[in-house]
Amino acid sequence: MQKKVLKVNPKDNVAVALVDLTQGETVTLGDLTYDIIKDTKAKHKFVTEDLTIGDEIIMYGVLVGKASQPIRKGEVITTENVKHQSAKVEGKTETTSWTAPNVDKWKDKTFMGYHREDGQVGTENVWLFFPLVFCENRNVEILKDVFEKELLFEKVTKHQLLLRSLINNSEAETAVDEEQDSRVFKNIEVKFITHQGGCGGIRQDAEALGRLLAGYVNNPNVAGATVLSLGCQNLQVQIFKDALEKISPNNKKPIIVYEQQKSGTVDEMLNGIIKDSYEAIKKANEIERKPAPISKLVLGLECGGSDGFSGISANPVLGQLSDLMAGIGGSTILSEFPELCGVEQELVNRCVKEEDAERFLQLMKDFEESVVAAGSGFDMNPSPGNIKDGLITDAMKSAGAAKKGGSSPINDVLDFTEYIKEPGLNLLCTPGNDVECTTALVGSGSNVVLFTTGLGTPTGNPVVPVVKISSNTALSQRMPDIIDFNTGDVITGEKTIDEKAEELLEFIIEVASGEVKTKAAILNQNDFIPWRRGVSL
Repeated sequence: MQKKVLKVNPKDNVAVALVDLTQGETVTLGDLTYDIIKDTKAKHKFVTEDLTIGDEIIMYGVLVGKASQPIRKGEVITTENVKHQSAKVEGKTETTSWTAPNVDKWKDKTFMGYHREDGQVGTENVWLFFPLVFCENRNVEILKDVFEKELLFEKVTKHQLLLRSLINNSEAETAVDEEQDSRVFKNIEVKFITHQGGCGGIRQDAEALGRLLAGYVNNPNVAGATVLSLGCQNLQVQIFKDALEKISPNNKKPIIVYEQQKSGTVDEMLNGIIKDSYEAIKKANEIERKPAPISKLVLGLECGGSDGFSGISANPVLGQLSDLMAGIGGSTILSEFPELCGVEQELVNRCVKEEDAERFLQLMKDFEESVVAAGSGFDMNPSPGNIKDGLITDAMKSAGAAKKGGSSPINDVLDFTEYIKEPGLNLLCTPGNDVECTTALVGSGSNVVLFTTGLGTPTGNPVVPVVKISSNTALSQRMPDIIDFNTGDVITGEKTIDEKAEELLEFIIEVASGEVKTKAAILNQNDFIPWRRGVSL
């Protein structure tokens, strides 16, 4: 029988409604009973004691808000009676101990990946086209049209057939052969990136874009790249090359660079790009999948469209998975710094190196100051959808989001565009914005991204598989075309967090081996938005 309510941490003075609760209903939590004062929807919280103005709201064992008006025991908390509040952190107060989970069953597990000369292993084999400046977007789009039509022999889609039937005033035809693989090359995918950067903004953003694109070329999922430059832009070819040299001094991947202002007519340039790229793609197609230890997986951890269940099902499952990866010797990257607000003390105490603890706090401080300077703040982070589904304050959202990082030591702290170099858990400074965060995780070396959601989002990436993980079963049933893995059975009590983490790792191995395509890949969801360091939550 499913529980109706849950207290996440013994220190908490709020309880989570696991099902809809009605006014006047009495619920039991341990040895205590509570009379529900007002209707409380599933995912929302009610207080377990009477609170007066200024009293602290504790959830996940940390401060997540303060009462802005009196709240009676059993009454739901809302944006009207609670305001954001988080604890201030100055530095380490202790060094957190950790016992790794038993990973005996995983230590000999392998996936079928693409081995690179630098020792990295890709879960995909991608030839990537991208511009250094937005002026070249049109040429990239022309190349995309040419290569996709000829290399993929793309059939008419069911949506094209629907429109055709409307134009012809006839019965809609929807039969499309989706099973037959009509690709010319079986071991290589050709993907295309466009963006709005590279010039016209501040030089620092152009340089950061150069580092990000260098990270994409260095990502183990990329076999090589075709790079288009106009010539006069802020993001010069040499800036990009220097960034790649810094990440990978001995880069052996083929990189084809064309600069339009040195290439004559557009027609001449495109002809050269097509000929050179085709030969390189044909060569890259010779690379085949081979067994690799799962310690070669670099898992990006992210959430988006979160709800009140994210922090008690999907995110803790990722946290347990992250701990398993740390025990195996693999790598995970926890991102979204605005959604770590309020849990800084725990994260600081988990940093192995003192300088990493200091750097994390400084990055958080600088980020928040830039947001405040723009007239906003981290407290404005929860979206209307978050609030509607039970995430009342940023600290509450953050405390649940941080669960994705498990409890293992933090071995490194990375700023945006820095490439991963340490195994175990890493922190990466990114915004919480879904696509900007995914874009950054891939640029820092993730070869699979795990994306939890309670409300649903179609985010994907052109280079790396993005696995969508739902916090509740209703979402997985309502939007099966975007959800890959469901953790709703943690909420109903049918499965434990440990059990779901092991199921998820098995699923990731299938994705990493190319045996299962993610829903984002099936939808051709190839999102790429670089973070401009101004303000983006």
